[in-house]
Amino acid sequence: MVELRGSTVADVVRRSAGRVGDREALRFVDSAGQQRVWTYAELDAAVSRAAGFLLASGAVKGDRVAAYGKNSDAYLVGFLACARAGLVHVPINYNLTGGELSYLLSQSGSGIALVDPGLMGNVDAVRAETSLQQVIPLRDEKDSLLSCSIEGEVPDLDVAVADDDLVQLLYTSGTTSLPKGAMMTHRALLHEYVSCLHALDFGENDLPLHVMPLYHSAQMHVFLLPHLMIGARNHLVEVPDPTDVLRRIESEQITSFFAAPTVWVALANHDEFPTRDLRSLRKAYYGASIMPGPVLQRLREQLPELGFYNCFGQSEIAPLATVLRPEEHDERPDSAGRPVLFVEAAVVDDQGEEVAAGELGEIVYRSPQLCTGYWDKPEETAEAFRDGWFHSGDLVCRDEAGYCFVVDRIKDVINTGGVLVASREVEDALYTHPGVAEVAVIAVPDQKWIERIAAVVVAKGEVTEHELLAHARGLLAGFKTPKEIHFVDDLPRNSAGKLLKRVLRDRLTT
Repeated sequence: MVELRGSTVADVVRRSAGRVGDREALRFVDSAGQQRVWTYAELDAAVSRAAGFLLASGAVKGDRVAAYGKNSDAYLVGFLACARAGLVHVPINYNLTGGELSYLLSQSGSGIALVDPGLMGNVDAVRAETSLQQVIPLRDEKDSLLSCSIEGEVPDLDVAVADDDLVQLLYTSGTTSLPKGAMMTHRALLHEYVSCLHALDFGENDLPLHVMPLYHSAQMHVFLLPHLMIGARNHLVEVPDPTDVLRRIESEQITSFFAAPTVWVALANHDEFPTRDLRSLRKAYYGASIMPGPVLQRLREQLPELGFYNCFGQSEIAPLATVLRPEEHDERPDSAGRPVLFVEAAVVDDQGEEVAAGELGEIVYRSPQLCTGYWDKPEETAEAFRDGWFHSGDLVCRDEAGYCFVVDRIKDVINTGGVLVASREVEDALYTHPGVAEVAVIAVPDQKWIERIAAVVVAKGEVTEHELLAHARGLLAGFKTPKEIHFVDDLPRNSAGKLLKRVLRDRLTT
């Protein structure tokens, strides 16, 4: 049943199918190299069939449906089918297992799980601890969601979906505490899609490559859905492999690409980066975590014709809040830009009073893009939504022109001897050393200084702790210089590219 005046997430594809039904909407390549191509009309019909399948399976409006899989056309169809059927989609990081997986399934109250066949064992291991009633394979099996959506009659769905209904629980990454499910409505996501179109210069002639996980709000809601909204031709791959990314940009003449900073770091350090023909690429986007300044500078020097966009925000705001556009990078390369179309922001102190330009404070938001709260967590909701604003937890300053400069997550600021030090500033200093491939700076407990600064480094070539400490002392005040350097082969991160500093803290303090 179609709402006469409302607009839902599933209407994004329905309307594009009505305009450009024969145009290619999605080209998906799995890890085995198998490819499926969908037109907008085919994709829209598949969404309706999948929605009918879920409702026929016993789901009713408002039920939560967990999605546990890697990138695929089936994953996208599953999300849009939930939206069309009035169900609440619950994306889950496919790297989670055991207690972390069980927590999300249980806390969301999911009764159905859409699961990649290769991950079924992980769900079976915790199923008894959850409220799951059905586990449906997403793809690659006879009775999968995808197989039931490809052929057959397109049903006329007898379900009314309003734009203020919940459509998704976006769980926070849980880098410092247990994840919280941000309750997103259709209305919030659609406002955010329009903000993306306005701020990021998307066009129907774009040929974007989508490689970051679709369970993460940035890839799904900043890039894939807005591009489907305007009828672009989308390329989707299962996982972000740097060698494959460079090859596809060249061979497919990709024009638009988003990646987390960790992926951009891997691309910039890749042996093939200087030799691949990347001239088709016109728009480059980064976000989901802070991009090291020296890495961005190196990328811009190597690709001077490419326009870079810094995308900043968080899951609770669907997730785009501010953007720094290409023409703004020369003057303010370390800025996160200004608020997007439907976002109002302020920078406040501990008492909620707005601070002057140039002073540090927490960035807070008012926006129709915001979640309506955290699922089944009233105290956390009240803490985040207070004094008429949503409190982000990000420490920033803002200049006279309204540009935001992200200093750190408030919880990542290091208190050493009563003086606050931003871990990002120390990381940027270390990134300027040629022997540093990746670095994370954290606080470890100290009896004298409260906290001392420690740097965890993935080395590039031969480099010693003495060299890096001397390099840092040449760029930073003494109290900002790390007291210790730890070398590792890899930094822990989730599959969305966010560094898990809590894991490093646990390793160094236990």
